[in-house]
Amino acid sequence: MKQFKFTFLAAVAGFAFAGAVPAQASCDDLCAAPVETAATAPASEIAGPALWKVADEDTTIYLFGTIHVLPEGVTWMTPAIDAALGSSDVLVTEILMTPEATVRSQQLVAELGTLPAGTTLRSLMTEEQKTNYEAALVALGLPAATFDPYEPWFATLTLSILPLVKQGYRIDQGVEKVLETKAESNLARDALETIEFQLAIFDSAPMEAQLQYLAQAIDGVDEVAPMVEAMVAEWLEGDADGLAALMNEDLDKAPEVAEALLYNRNANWAQWIEERLATPGSVFMAVGAGHLAGARSVQDQLGQRGIAVSRVQ
Repeated sequence: MKQFKFTFLAAVAGFAFAGAVPAQASCDDLCAAPVETAATAPASEIAGPALWKVADEDTTIYLFGTIHVLPEGVTWMTPAIDAALGSSDVLVTEILMTPEATVRSQQLVAELGTLPAGTTLRSLMTEEQKTNYEAALVALGLPAATFDPYEPWFATLTLSILPLVKQGYRIDQGVEKVLETKAESNLARDALETIEFQLAIFDSAPMEAQLQYLAQAIDGVDEVAPMVEAMVAEWLEGDADGLAALMNEDLDKAPEVAEALLYNRNANWAQWIEERLATPGSVFMAVGAGHLAGARSVQDQLGQRGIAVSRVQ
């Protein structure tokens, strides 16, 4: 269960495409009316998510950790974040999630995540796995055959997000969506990765491992909403250590997952930042909050390169 917990939280806080995955199901569900959650709080009660800065004599790069799906009514935009965004020339996110990119992500799921003809997801499971899996789908109001055409990784991601949808979490309330809307008229856009790269990380996992993660996701489906509410609470308070503690529990038991989902990408992004410092200007870089928390975070990777990172908020 702990390995699934980390895998799931890394996906929610670390992959910009994660919120778009359930689009294969129903956009109406994803945009459903929100319900009250523990994550919502008046602005006066929120310290504000953490914001960092890397700077030299002619370049400033702000580092901001995001949550890709949130309930309506979560207040996180503080004066410091607004000022940093307003002073920037370019908004950099993990991927450019344009309408065209959303369509492309759905095409890629069909290309990468579809099983060969004649094979179904349930046919790959043991009887015990299939029984637990079908029961979980029934509890979520889904037919047992919903994910039959797809590889386990797609079912895992979708089953991790759907409980949040039922609790009022929405794609259009995610941090990136808000930042993109504020930036669309006066900031250039750039991205660190592509949707192809992000999906390939999951698709490249061996089938046996994919089935294991799916089984863990099924066992933990009732824990999804409480886990994410706790994560959002730490994020809103700007408690990077608390967020890291949630995400990194038993991390050493899943080293291959940690390398693929977090550490390798953190190193890549630190290199991007180092190279970008050679170009004058101001950058607002928004990535999944899990990448800016804990050991081997982007900040740690920058420190190893001799680049100082200061906390703004």
